Parts: sequence; C-alpha cells; structure tokens
Amino acid sequence: MRQGKLSISNGWLATGIVASAIVIDQIIKIWVKTNMTLHESIRLFDWFYISFVENNGMAYGMQIGSKLALSLFRVVAIGLLAYYLCTQVRKQAPKGYIVCLSMVLAGAIGNLIDCMFYGMVFNASSEAYTSYFVDFGTGYAPFLMGKVVDMFYFPLIVSTWPQWVPVWGGEPFIFFSPVFNYADANISVGVALLLLFFRKEVSQIGAKSEAGGEADEKTGAEAGMNVKAGKPSKSVEA
Repeated sequence: MRQGKLSISNGWLATGIVASAIVIDQIIKIWVKTNMTLHESIRLFDWFYISFVENNGMAYGMQIGSKLALSLFRVVAIGLLAYYLCTQVRKQAPKGYIVCLSMVLAGAIGNLIDCMFYGMVFNASSEAYTSYFVDFGTGYAPFLMGKVVDMFYFPLIVSTWPQWVPVWGGEPFIFFSPVFNYADANISVGVALLLLFFRKEVSQIGAKSEAGGEADEKTGAEAGMNVKAGKPSKSVEA
C-alpha cells in the first residue's frame, strides 16, 4: 500500500472552513446578544474590548443604500461566490486559493444569517436589558431586515488630533475605531490574502470569460466563412 502525506480534498476543505466559520460566528453573536445589553462594553485589554453594537449595513458598520436592497445584494453575491468556489474545487485550484474563497464565503453567509433570521427570532436589543429568543416570526423585524451583531473593538491608538490639523484639530483620534464581528474578519483576511498571494487567479476571473467569448465569436466567424465558400464545417467526432 502506498504511503504518503494525508491529503484532504478541496471539496471537504471548503466545506469544513465554511461550516466551522459560520458556527463560530453564530456562537459568538448569540452569546453577545443574549448576555450583553446594547452598547455594553467589556474591557479585556487597553487595546481590545467586547462592545455590543448592531448595524444595518455592510462590514465594519458601513451603511450603503436601503436595508432590503443590501440584503438582496448579499443573497445574489453569495450565490455567485458559492458557484465560483464550486467551479474552482472541481478544477482542483490551489488549496490556498480555496481557503481564501471559503473564508470570504463563510463571512458573507454569517452576516446574511443575521439579516435573514435575527429579526424573526430575537426581541429588539436595548440598553436596559439583554435580548432573548422569541417565537419564530414574532421578533423585532421581518425576514431579511434583521440587524448585524458586531462586538470586536480594537482601539489600538487613542489620542487627539493636533490643533494645527484642519477640520479635525483638537478632536479625539482613535485607531482602529470600527467595531466588527468574526464574519467581517473572515471576509477581510480572505480578501487580503487573495490580493497578496493569488492576484493571478483573481485577475483571471474576468479574463477567462472574455477569452471564452472571443473564442466562440472566432468559431462562429470561421463557420460562416466556410458556409459562404461552400466548405463543410468542422465537426467533432465522439
């Protein structure tokens, strides 16, 4: 029997990463939502806090457009990314590339779960009490309108802008101020690694589709020329 290093298939690798990341993300969010009041903050270190906030927008609390439009965009984007990941698994793409794509997909799904179901299974968060589960469909918001739970806060540098700085002079300065969640971290790390180590693969996403279109056009043009010249078209034998 041939012996060698234990190797996991790309399909199982992608499935494991996506599933485990989603489970971890949801465990953290549910714990925060059911054990902390809204805007409550727990200091772990001077540079690391668990701060419970909710947002309607994209990663790191950014808000773009309406909530429903953003949720529908997430659904479409996740579908396209999942399809692309499946094609790369079948093509035996590099494992590192599969890992990065899986991290991005897992993060996107994690935040979509908040939007889809949190409004239907939780009561509204408050600064006066911790949130709790309610009967399905009787929560604070309808389907796709739930809020995303964020909790990780890293104020690495807390200072004040110098007085001579235009507009912000004398104002507080905090780096890094956005509050984010585990799903956001997966997306950010995955995208960063893709740009650092897999720029070739990423750049070929659009290039391959364009090349395929040009090839089809060329084949069609050649077939048309053969018909005009009275030549039989080339056929492929089975």
